[in-house]
Amino acid sequence: MHWAEKIASQLIEMHPERQAFVCASGISPSGSVHIGNFREIATTYFVSKALEKAGKEVRFIFSWDDFDRFRKVPNHVDPGFERYIGLPYSKVPCPYGCHSSYAEHFEQEFEQALMAFGITPEFIYQSREYQSRRYNPAILQALRRRGEIYDILMSFKTGEASAEDRAAFYPVHVYCEQCGKDSTTVVDFNDQAETLTYTCTCGQHNTVSVPEAAIIKLHWKIDWPMRWGMEGVAFEPGGRDHSSETGSFNVASVISAQIFENKPPYYVPYEFISIKGSHAKMSSSSGNHYTPADLLKVYTPENLLFLFAKYQPNAAFHIGMDEDVLRNYAEFERFREAYPSPALPEEIKAALELSMNHVAEAKAPSFSQVSGILPLVDFDFELLKEIMARNGGGHDEELLQQTANRAEFWIRQWVPQRMITVNTEPDIAYYQTLEPGEQEWIKDFCSLLRSEGMDEQELMTEIYAICHDKDKKIMKNNQKRLFKLIYQFTLNQQEGPRIPVLIQVLGAEQILALLDFS
Repeated sequence: MHWAEKIASQLIEMHPERQAFVCASGISPSGSVHIGNFREIATTYFVSKALEKAGKEVRFIFSWDDFDRFRKVPNHVDPGFERYIGLPYSKVPCPYGCHSSYAEHFEQEFEQALMAFGITPEFIYQSREYQSRRYNPAILQALRRRGEIYDILMSFKTGEASAEDRAAFYPVHVYCEQCGKDSTTVVDFNDQAETLTYTCTCGQHNTVSVPEAAIIKLHWKIDWPMRWGMEGVAFEPGGRDHSSETGSFNVASVISAQIFENKPPYYVPYEFISIKGSHAKMSSSSGNHYTPADLLKVYTPENLLFLFAKYQPNAAFHIGMDEDVLRNYAEFERFREAYPSPALPEEIKAALELSMNHVAEAKAPSFSQVSGILPLVDFDFELLKEIMARNGGGHDEELLQQTANRAEFWIRQWVPQRMITVNTEPDIAYYQTLEPGEQEWIKDFCSLLRSEGMDEQELMTEIYAICHDKDKKIMKNNQKRLFKLIYQFTLNQQEGPRIPVLIQVLGAEQILALLDFS
């Protein structure tokens, strides 16, 4: 059973009376949402699909924490935006002038990427929720029980609690009515009048009615459990940083039960994803990240989802844009082809079903094959289409075009060493360095190229036989060496497309011109 199905089964067992489940995730739009953040929404998405498969109704919600304060100017944003620090993200201007706010820019960027995956949650924008005053009764409750909240928070800390700090504690941020920032200090809460008094570093001093206010926001560890109860959340994952013994989830769980009298949701911690070759945590502000949109230029949505589905949430993994792309594609394509087979492990089959909107889709071309041919034909799609038709064919033209676009982007942007230049002159000097036996291999290969009437399978059988040896290990090494020599003499590198494809693209005459040293 797949891990998402196990979680769904446990949820159903915990709530046998429920027909509908609320599954939640959320992110602050502090910058471009990266693929590490994507793990949160992917985890929720898989569990939601597993619940639906089990016959349950699901409300899949995604909260944009855009009423959070703007804390730091990311590397890719004008440093002058430092003047907006302290405003809620929804009140900061769009850094690129194309949206109504900073928050909307990065929200729209991520929401459009999600559409490619077929992920369509119900989006909740916390700036709207807070300013609609929907949360004001909960804010009032938190203010009235602020002493108890202080005690809970301090029970998770090593520092000493004090009566003075307890009396001065207020579990809210206030955005100043004059400057709009949270550079404020709460100085009083009048329980009977239900009013809150604050001062601001800008000079503002005011008393507001809590039930009518649209400028008050709960601290994170109080805000999170408040929303669990408000939305009736049954399941929500969280990052490793929230999941320690003294982390946000455990603190929020106590506050949820004791202050808001709601049972916390089923919680699953997930591990972080890293960029291959980097030990730094992905970060929106530093620019050390890949966004889903970045990866969709190279990977199909289904391939990326499968990458997340096959790993348990608590398993760390990295994403690279080097040769790992070929390995990830090869694995996914192999499992997709084997999907109808009863021999395919159930967990892999379930991961495919969770990752693909349509398992029985049109025949998809091999990414490895396309990326091997494209540089040889100078990225000419019509030539690619012709060669692919001669090598199996039957590919949907639109899928082939999409694969070609991704392969070309990957080669040009990430692995330019795969750009191939066909040699124009035979490398006589290199040929003379070969051992006599290796020179014989090349002569035999040229003889086969001059032969006519052999199909691809017969040709490859004869090519493999060139290096025949009683010792299978020696024979295999010899065959690898022969192929490297062929690629070296034709492409000036030690790897390339399958030999039959190389012959089709370059033609026997051109290859003979480069390999015939007789």
